[in-house]
Amino acid sequence: MIIKTFLADDHRLFRDGLKRILGETADIIVVGEATDGLDALEKMRQGGWDVALLDVNMPEMNGLEVLKRLMNDGAKHQVLMLSTYHEDEYAIRTIRAGASAYLTKNSPTDLLISVIRRLANGGRYIDPKVAEKLLFDLGSPSTTSPHSMLSDRELHVLKLIAAGVSLTEISQKLVLSTKTVSTYRARILEKMGMQNNAQLVRYVAEHKLLE
Repeated sequence: MIIKTFLADDHRLFRDGLKRILGETADIIVVGEATDGLDALEKMRQGGWDVALLDVNMPEMNGLEVLKRLMNDGAKHQVLMLSTYHEDEYAIRTIRAGASAYLTKNSPTDLLISVIRRLANGGRYIDPKVAEKLLFDLGSPSTTSPHSMLSDRELHVLKLIAAGVSLTEISQKLVLSTKTVSTYRARILEKMGMQNNAQLVRYVAEHKLLE
């Protein structure tokens, strides 16, 4: 069985690296790729692939939104989400949105290949720590982190703010008006009980949300 994969990531060097890794296997080939979320969604909807490797953080439309829209189509898709973020919150969100697996980009090559093969056979892969949180997360205010109350888009905006991206740049990156981005910022501050960007940056650093 030849496993046909689709790669969606805005970094060419990373895509080229993945293609080299997958090219060394006898049963996995790359049949398509995309450089942004909108392009990925359009091409993925055309089918022709068995497993998609989808980056969480992409321009035009982030990977999580691509995943949600893809799953809303009603078809069964095997999607492996890839991210630089180690924070379990992102893994939990992607699994709940319908992803079959979540790996960080520094995962061992052997694990990546193994997960792709597992997904191609209809399986799933969930890190034991993430699985435990999914199983036992009662969502009580006393145990839930403030950032877990944010929507997916709000969490994305929070990370961009903490990374030093201006509201104008965020609006361009997410294809939103500056007013809309400002509204997201206000909601983030309100939900997290904070007053300014400095507090947000400190929180993100303390919780290692950008690692």
